[in-house]
Amino acid sequence: MKIHPLKHFLVITRHRNEVVRLCFKAGIGFQGLFHDLSKYMPTEFIPGMKYCTGIESPNNGERREYGYSLAWMHHKGRNKHHFEYWYDYDMVTKKIVPMPMPDRYIKEMFCDRVAASKIYGGKNYDRKAPLQYLTKSTAREKMTEDTYKKLLYLLSMLSEKGEKETLKFIRHCKALPLE
Repeated sequence: MKIHPLKHFLVITRHRNEVVRLCFKAGIGFQGLFHDLSKYMPTEFIPGMKYCTGIESPNNGERREYGYSLAWMHHKGRNKHHFEYWYDYDMVTKKIVPMPMPDRYIKEMFCDRVAASKIYGGKNYDRKAPLQYLTKSTAREKMTEDTYKKLLYLLSMLSEKGEKETLKFIRHCKALPLE
């Protein structure tokens, strides 16, 4: 296995820069400046450069080797734009369950998913890709219904109306709609 520190650094930096750009256009620029800084920490960066392919998350390579990804567990626990951050223990059911995400982090999650689709999709990216990725995933059963509906609304708008109009909507939206 060849280690790719520069390749990994360039991929995560291109992704982060695109998220920052999208966040500024979405009206959450200051928040975007802090996006994914944990990826540069050794706990995430070292496995990232070891498993970097440029076409998928390096966390998948770590999962294939060990059955889990310590880098991912570190990442999701520090970045509120991941729905996995918003899990807690339910005192009644005694289970770990999703909690509602504040709109500001759903907006950042939207920017993150669009940027990831662009970076990993490369020339094959089109504005429908982030929506297709969401609807083919199992994320729906892992988020609250409201969180999923809000993200679905934004990604559907992107698919139908494009990036410029969707980011303008997000910038002027006080509360994200459920439908």
